[in-house]
Amino acid sequence: MFRPLLLAAAGLALAGCAVGPDFKAPAAPLTGAYATPAPTDAAGADLAAWWRGFGDPQLTRVVERAAAQNLDVAQAAARVRQSRAALKAAGAALLPEVGAQAGAARVEQSLLSPIGEIGSHLPGFERTYDDYNAGAVASWEIDLFGGLRRAREAASADDAGARADLAAVRTSVEAEAADAYLQARGYQARLAVAHAQETVDADLLRLVQERFSQGVAAEREVHQAQAELEAVRAAIPPLAAGLAAELNRLDILMGAQPGTYRAELAADAPLPKAPALASDQRPGDLLRRRPDLLAAEQRLIAANARIGVAVSDYYPKISLSGLLGSESLSSSQLFTGPARTDQIAAGLRWRLFDFGRVDAEVAAAKSRDAEALAAWRAAALRAAGEVETSFSDLTQDRLRAAALDREVAQLTTARGQAQKAYEGGVANLLEVRDADRDLLTASDQLVQTELAADRAAVASFRALGGGWSGGR
Repeated sequence: MFRPLLLAAAGLALAGCAVGPDFKAPAAPLTGAYATPAPTDAAGADLAAWWRGFGDPQLTRVVERAAAQNLDVAQAAARVRQSRAALKAAGAALLPEVGAQAGAARVEQSLLSPIGEIGSHLPGFERTYDDYNAGAVASWEIDLFGGLRRAREAASADDAGARADLAAVRTSVEAEAADAYLQARGYQARLAVAHAQETVDADLLRLVQERFSQGVAAEREVHQAQAELEAVRAAIPPLAAGLAAELNRLDILMGAQPGTYRAELAADAPLPKAPALASDQRPGDLLRRRPDLLAAEQRLIAANARIGVAVSDYYPKISLSGLLGSESLSSSQLFTGPARTDQIAAGLRWRLFDFGRVDAEVAAAKSRDAEALAAWRAAALRAAGEVETSFSDLTQDRLRAAALDREVAQLTTARGQAQKAYEGGVANLLEVRDADRDLLTASDQLVQTELAADRAAVASFRALGGGWSGGR
């Protein structure tokens, strides 16, 4: 009895169409080539692990530790598990549900109820009796119009989007960790410049003091040299504070209490040189490469599928249910043949008059789909903008660093010549102080610009979707 009905229901469900629009990929908002040229190389760094191209083992350790231990990544991974559970539940909704039930009851029949009124006049009537039952129950909503299939489609897109979001969070953390590491090394380099200048100015002060003791220099020159030395020393504490802040930031990114890994980076190390970018980058690649854009596309797919979920409420819901069990007034006879009972039923539920509620739900679903489409397009344009900006920053910072490097070389020579002239009595202290100040400023700017170029390279790799091996 059950088999023909189940086969017929399965046939209807399989043959039924899924209402609502099928997803069609929208036109790509990114085409052509980047407007901003960038330093590239045919054998550029591997985008999946771009930080290794810096050739700095400590940078590699920091980035990979952050990717493994960061708590934002852990939260995103938990959201992936949630989405997988939701997808499993959406798939299970398409299948029959089977359960078991059993009960035992002590019943005292009312004598004033219809049954009691009639039964009380019959011989052998017992007002109090026991009732035992046990059996299996099954129910199945037949997805004739595809509402449940659209819900599963939406859940599948949500799951894919959550996985893409996890990749997006991880790539962001990798870039943040590299940025914090580079800034820490930048502060160390700037501190080294300041300390070197402090040594130079201390030597100059000793020279002026000797000349003053010999009656060759005026007392004001001693005070001027002392003031110049203190000005350099005053610049050191803010740099040390900046270094501490970046080391704390790194520890937090690595999922640890601030101070945990500080000793690993205590020793000074030079700023690493950023690797070249691959020369085959195109704006359209971002749609397949950047995980945040893939996540936005999956949200668009889910929103489209949920239009079908809403539209399915225009149509009837058909369900089958069945019961196979036994019922008896005596527990010893519960599983005997005469106690057997079975039931099969079909049900229909249809929202015919709801004063426009389904219309409103469909309109809302379509509006959310339009919102998701606009969000995807906006994310794509922002991504292209990030690439263009980071390419421009990288190019200009490298040009500026080359010019500053030449400036520092000239100022170093000029500073040595100024001191020799002062020692020979043919130049005054003001010329030496100006040369010191100019050299300190240019050297500090050189470090900052080299750091900016490295950070722009990190931003470029991040904007291009580097840091994971996925993509379409």
